[in-house]
Amino acid sequence: QVQLAESGGGAVQAGGLLRLSCAASGRIFSSAVMAWFRQAPGKEREFVALIRRGSGTSLYADSVKGRFAISRDNANNMLYLHMNALKPEDTAVYYCAVGPEYSNTPPSYRYWGQGTQVTVAS
Repeated sequence: QVQLAESGGGAVQAGGLLRLSCAASGRIFSSAVMAWFRQAPGKEREFVALIRRGSGTSLYADSVKGRFAISRDNANNMLYLHMNALKPEDTAVYYCAVGPEYSNTPPSYRYWGQGTQVTVAS
């Protein structure tokens, strides 16, 4: 069983930055994929970024490419999302997730955190 806990959300002005953290506990295979998704009110959960726990290969949604960076610290079972040049449309609850597949779709991920709110004011 894997448990995930996000932190680091908050309210910022447009153009600002935040770093989200996700603490993982339990057994996570080196081949696992760790990802960030987000969900805005009234919208479906959408992919933000993912990273292979072993190789560090990453993938980003077009909407965040060049502004966000995903990283992991395997020794401490941590996942991060560094968010720069934030826009009001980035406002959402951000979730970390762990799964076995290199996939940008929510059903591919078995374990989810509770989410952390990010609000970007214009």
